Amino acid sequence: MPELPDISVYIAALKTRLLGARASKFVFQSPFVLRTVEPASDEFVDREIVDLRRIGKRIALGFEQDYWIVIHLMIAGRFAWLEPQKKVPKAALAYLEFEHGTLALTEAGSKKRASIHLSQTADVYADFDPGGAEIAELNPAEFGKVLTKNNHTLKRALTDPKLFSGIGNAYSDEILHHAKLSPIQQTQKLETADIENLFSACVEVLQTWTERLADFYGDKFPTKVTAFREGMAVHGRYQQACPVCGTAVQRIRYATNEVNYCPRC
Repeated sequence: MPELPDISVYIAALKTRLLGARASKFVFQSPFVLRTVEPASDEFVDREIVDLRRIGKRIALGFEQDYWIVIHLMIAGRFAWLEPQKKVPKAALAYLEFEHGTLALTEAGSKKRASIHLSQTADVYADFDPGGAEIAELNPAEFGKVLTKNNHTLKRALTDPKLFSGIGNAYSDEILHHAKLSPIQQTQKLETADIENLFSACVEVLQTWTERLADFYGDKFPTKVTAFREGMAVHGRYQQACPVCGTAVQRIRYATNEVNYCPRC
Protein backbone atom coordinates (compact mmCIF):
# COMPACT_ATOMS: atom_id res chain seq x y z
CA MET A 1 0.00 0.00 0.00
CA PRO A 2 1.45 3.40 -0.92
CA GLU A 3 2.39 5.31 2.23
CA LEU A 4 3.37 8.90 3.05
CA PRO A 5 6.58 9.06 0.93
CA ASP A 6 4.94 7.44 -2.10
CA ILE A 7 1.78 9.53 -1.85
CA SER A 8 3.82 12.70 -1.45
CA VAL A 9 5.64 12.12 -4.75
CA TYR A 10 2.35 11.22 -6.44
CA ILE A 11 0.85 14.51 -5.29
CA ALA A 12 3.90 16.50 -6.43
CA ALA A 13 3.63 14.91 -9.88
CA LEU A 14 -0.12 15.47 -10.04
CA LYS A 15 0.20 19.14 -9.06
CA THR A 16 2.47 19.91 -12.01
CA ARG A 17 0.04 18.23 -14.40
CA LEU A 18 -3.42 18.97 -12.99
CA LEU A 19 -3.57 22.27 -11.12
CA GLY A 20 -5.59 24.70 -13.22
CA ALA A 21 -6.68 21.98 -15.64
CA ARG A 22 -10.23 21.00 -16.56
CA ALA A 23 -11.19 17.42 -17.41
CA SER A 24 -13.11 16.82 -20.63
CA LYS A 25 -14.13 13.31 -19.53
CA PHE A 26 -14.55 11.43 -16.26
CA VAL A 27 -15.13 7.76 -17.03
CA PHE A 28 -15.66 4.72 -14.80
CA GLN A 29 -14.73 1.46 -16.49
CA SER A 30 -15.42 -0.47 -13.29
CA PRO A 31 -18.52 0.67 -11.39
CA PHE A 32 -17.33 -1.08 -8.21
CA VAL A 33 -14.57 1.45 -7.56
CA LEU A 34 -17.11 4.25 -7.03
CA ARG A 35 -18.41 4.29 -3.45
CA THR A 36 -20.78 7.28 -3.64
CA VAL A 37 -23.77 8.32 -5.72
CA GLU A 38 -23.74 12.08 -5.17
CA PRO A 39 -22.53 14.31 -6.67
CA ALA A 40 -22.68 12.74 -10.13
CA SER A 41 -19.39 12.22 -11.96
CA ASP A 42 -20.41 14.48 -14.85
CA GLU A 43 -20.49 17.43 -12.41
CA PHE A 44 -16.68 17.28 -12.32
CA VAL A 45 -16.27 17.69 -16.07
CA ASP A 46 -15.02 21.13 -17.18
CA ARG A 47 -14.54 22.19 -13.54
CA GLU A 48 -11.08 23.56 -12.68
CA ILE A 49 -8.80 21.60 -10.35
CA VAL A 50 -7.64 24.03 -7.67
CA ASP A 51 -6.11 21.83 -4.97
CA LEU A 52 -4.46 18.47 -4.30
CA ARG A 53 -4.02 17.06 -0.81
CA ARG A 54 -2.89 13.99 1.08
CA ILE A 55 -5.44 12.87 3.66
CA GLY A 56 -3.81 10.01 5.54
CA LYS A 57 -3.19 7.48 2.78
CA ARG A 58 -5.81 9.02 0.50
CA ILE A 59 -5.26 11.48 -2.34
CA ALA A 60 -7.82 14.23 -2.73
CA LEU A 61 -8.34 16.24 -5.92
CA GLY A 62 -10.10 19.52 -5.19
CA PHE A 63 -12.24 21.22 -7.83
CA GLU A 64 -13.99 24.58 -7.95
CA GLN A 65 -16.90 25.09 -5.54
CA ASP A 66 -15.63 22.49 -3.05
CA TYR A 67 -16.04 19.45 -5.29
CA TRP A 68 -13.66 16.62 -4.37
CA ILE A 69 -12.50 13.32 -5.78
CA VAL A 70 -11.02 11.30 -2.90
CA ILE A 71 -9.04 8.21 -3.89
CA HIS A 72 -7.73 5.41 -1.69
CA LEU A 73 -5.27 3.22 -3.58
CA MET A 74 -5.33 0.47 -0.94
CA ILE A 75 -2.78 -2.31 -1.58
CA ALA A 76 -2.66 -2.57 -5.37
CA GLY A 77 -4.16 0.66 -6.73
CA ARG A 78 -1.83 2.87 -8.77
CA PHE A 79 -1.97 5.96 -10.98
CA ALA A 80 -0.84 6.10 -14.58
CA TRP A 81 -0.32 9.26 -16.63
CA LEU A 82 -0.99 8.78 -20.35
CA GLU A 83 0.17 11.22 -22.97
CA PRO A 84 -2.47 12.63 -25.38
CA GLN A 85 -3.90 10.15 -27.87
CA LYS A 86 -2.58 7.19 -25.87
CA LYS A 87 -5.29 4.58 -25.36
CA VAL A 88 -6.58 3.96 -21.85
CA PRO A 89 -6.05 0.33 -20.81
CA LYS A 90 -9.23 -1.73 -20.56
CA ALA A 91 -8.11 -2.79 -17.08
CA ALA A 92 -8.17 0.82 -15.82
CA LEU A 93 -10.86 1.30 -13.17
CA ALA A 94 -11.49 4.95 -14.01
CA TYR A 95 -9.86 7.87 -15.76
CA LEU A 96 -9.89 11.66 -16.09
CA GLU A 97 -9.13 12.90 -19.59
CA PHE A 98 -7.51 16.30 -20.18
CA GLU A 99 -6.31 18.11 -23.28
CA HIS A 100 -2.68 17.44 -22.31
CA GLY A 101 -3.06 13.83 -21.07
CA THR A 102 -5.10 11.32 -19.09
CA LEU A 103 -4.93 10.29 -15.44
CA ALA A 104 -5.94 6.65 -15.04
CA LEU A 105 -6.50 4.59 -11.90
CA THR A 106 -5.40 0.98 -12.22
CA GLU A 107 -5.35 -1.94 -9.79
CA ALA A 108 -3.39 -5.16 -10.01
CA GLY A 109 -4.83 -8.50 -8.91
CA SER A 110 -8.36 -9.81 -8.59
CA LYS A 111 -9.23 -8.24 -5.23
CA LYS A 112 -10.55 -4.81 -6.14
CA ARG A 113 -10.12 -2.71 -3.01
CA ALA A 114 -9.19 0.72 -4.38
CA SER A 115 -11.98 3.25 -3.95
CA ILE A 116 -13.17 6.61 -5.25
CA HIS A 117 -15.48 8.88 -3.29
CA LEU A 118 -17.07 11.93 -4.90
CA SER A 119 -18.01 14.71 -2.55
CA GLN A 120 -19.03 18.34 -2.32
CA THR A 121 -17.88 19.60 1.06
CA ALA A 122 -16.23 22.64 2.58
CA ASP A 123 -14.21 20.42 4.95
CA VAL A 124 -12.89 17.36 3.15
CA TYR A 125 -10.70 16.46 6.15
CA ALA A 126 -13.71 16.15 8.44
CA ASP A 127 -15.30 13.69 6.03
CA PHE A 128 -12.29 11.53 5.14
CA ASP A 129 -9.44 11.98 7.63
CA PRO A 130 -9.22 9.02 10.06
CA GLY A 131 -7.64 11.38 12.57
CA GLY A 132 -4.04 10.30 12.76
CA ALA A 133 -1.43 12.88 13.75
CA GLU A 134 1.05 14.14 11.16
CA ILE A 135 4.56 13.25 12.31
CA ALA A 136 5.97 16.44 10.76
CA GLU A 137 3.64 18.55 12.91
CA LEU A 138 4.55 16.96 16.26
CA ASN A 139 7.28 17.46 18.81
CA PRO A 140 8.65 14.54 20.87
CA ALA A 141 6.30 15.15 23.81
CA GLU A 142 3.21 15.31 21.57
CA PHE A 143 4.35 12.19 19.74
CA GLY A 144 4.77 10.34 23.03
CA LYS A 145 1.32 11.35 24.20
CA VAL A 146 -0.30 9.90 21.06
CA LEU A 147 1.90 6.80 21.10
CA THR A 148 1.16 5.86 24.72
CA LYS A 149 -2.53 6.76 24.79
CA ASN A 150 -3.29 3.03 24.66
CA ASN A 151 -1.07 0.04 25.28
CA HIS A 152 -0.37 -1.55 21.88
CA THR A 153 2.65 -3.08 20.20
CA LEU A 154 4.82 -0.52 18.45
CA LYS A 155 3.99 -2.05 15.07
CA ARG A 156 0.27 -1.72 15.66
CA ALA A 157 0.52 1.81 17.04
CA LEU A 158 2.61 3.17 14.17
CA THR A 159 0.31 1.69 11.53
CA ASP A 160 -2.96 2.75 13.18
CA PRO A 161 -4.39 5.53 10.94
CA LYS A 162 -6.30 6.93 13.92
CA LEU A 163 -3.00 7.51 15.74
CA PHE A 164 -0.49 8.44 13.02
CA SER A 165 -1.05 9.60 9.46
CA GLY A 166 0.45 7.93 6.43
CA ILE A 167 2.54 5.17 8.04
CA GLY A 168 1.88 1.60 6.97
CA ASN A 169 3.48 -1.82 6.92
CA ALA A 170 6.63 -0.94 4.99
CA TYR A 171 7.83 2.24 6.64
CA SER A 172 6.92 1.11 10.14
CA ASP A 173 9.38 -1.77 9.66
CA GLU A 174 12.05 0.67 8.54
CA ILE A 175 11.33 3.11 11.36
CA LEU A 176 11.55 0.44 14.06
CA HIS A 177 14.77 -0.95 12.62
CA HIS A 178 16.27 2.54 12.53
CA ALA A 179 15.22 3.10 16.15
CA LYS A 180 16.50 -0.37 17.16
CA LEU A 181 13.20 -1.20 18.83
CA SER A 182 11.24 -4.44 18.74
CA PRO A 183 7.96 -4.36 16.78
CA ILE A 184 6.26 -6.22 19.61
CA GLN A 185 7.45 -3.85 22.36
CA GLN A 186 4.47 -2.42 24.26
CA THR A 187 3.99 1.33 23.90
CA GLN A 188 3.28 2.03 27.57
CA LYS A 189 6.45 0.23 28.67
CA LEU A 190 8.79 2.53 26.76
CA GLU A 191 11.22 4.82 28.52
CA THR A 192 11.20 8.52 27.64
CA ALA A 193 14.52 8.11 25.80
CA ASP A 194 13.02 5.31 23.69
CA ILE A 195 10.04 7.48 22.74
CA GLU A 196 12.31 10.35 21.73
CA ASN A 197 14.47 7.94 19.73
CA LEU A 198 11.42 6.49 17.96
CA PHE A 199 10.15 9.96 17.13
CA SER A 200 13.50 10.89 15.60
CA ALA A 201 13.45 7.67 13.58
CA CYS A 202 9.95 8.45 12.27
CA VAL A 203 11.00 11.92 11.14
CA GLU A 204 14.26 10.77 9.57
CA VAL A 205 12.93 7.69 7.75
CA LEU A 206 9.86 9.40 6.31
CA GLN A 207 11.82 12.49 5.25
CA THR A 208 14.73 10.49 3.80
CA TRP A 209 12.50 8.25 1.71
CA THR A 210 10.32 11.13 0.51
CA GLU A 211 13.42 12.97 -0.69
CA ARG A 212 14.93 9.81 -2.14
CA LEU A 213 11.82 9.02 -4.18
CA ALA A 214 11.46 12.63 -5.33
CA ASP A 215 15.07 12.58 -6.57
CA PHE A 216 14.54 9.19 -8.21
CA TYR A 217 11.48 10.24 -10.25
CA GLY A 218 12.45 13.85 -10.88
CA ASP A 219 10.04 15.34 -13.41
CA LYS A 220 8.80 11.91 -14.49
CA PHE A 221 5.45 10.58 -13.36
CA PRO A 222 5.94 7.93 -10.63
CA THR A 223 5.77 4.38 -11.96
CA LYS A 224 6.39 1.03 -10.29
CA VAL A 225 5.30 2.43 -6.94
CA THR A 226 5.92 -0.42 -4.52
CA ALA A 227 6.27 -1.20 -0.83
CA PHE A 228 9.48 -3.10 -1.57
CA ARG A 229 12.31 -0.70 -2.34
CA GLU A 230 15.95 -1.28 -3.07
CA GLY A 231 17.81 0.17 -0.11
CA MET A 232 15.27 -0.74 2.54
CA ALA A 233 16.90 -2.25 5.60
CA VAL A 234 14.40 -4.95 6.60
CA HIS A 235 11.02 -4.62 4.86
CA GLY A 236 10.60 -7.37 2.28
CA ARG A 237 14.06 -8.74 3.10
CA TYR A 238 13.14 -11.93 4.96
CA GLN A 239 16.22 -14.16 5.49
CA GLN A 240 18.50 -11.58 3.88
CA ALA A 241 21.35 -10.03 5.84
CA CYS A 242 20.63 -6.97 7.97
CA PRO A 243 22.70 -4.12 6.47
CA VAL A 244 23.79 -3.04 9.97
CA CYS A 245 24.83 -6.27 11.71
CA GLY A 246 24.52 -9.03 9.09
CA THR A 247 21.93 -11.08 11.00
CA ALA A 248 19.23 -12.72 8.88
CA VAL A 249 16.05 -10.64 8.79
CA GLN A 250 13.09 -12.41 10.40
CA ARG A 251 9.34 -11.97 9.98
CA ILE A 252 6.07 -12.41 11.80
CA ARG A 253 3.02 -13.03 9.64
CA TYR A 254 -0.54 -12.24 10.71
CA ALA A 255 -3.62 -12.11 8.46
CA THR A 256 -2.53 -10.32 5.26
CA ASN A 257 0.27 -8.37 6.97
CA GLU A 258 3.75 -9.19 8.14
CA VAL A 259 6.46 -7.68 10.30
CA ASN A 260 10.06 -7.71 9.11
CA TYR A 261 12.76 -7.10 11.70
CA CYS A 262 16.35 -7.81 12.66
CA PRO A 263 16.38 -9.85 15.89
CA ARG A 264 19.81 -8.52 16.89
CA CYS A 265 19.27 -4.84 16.11
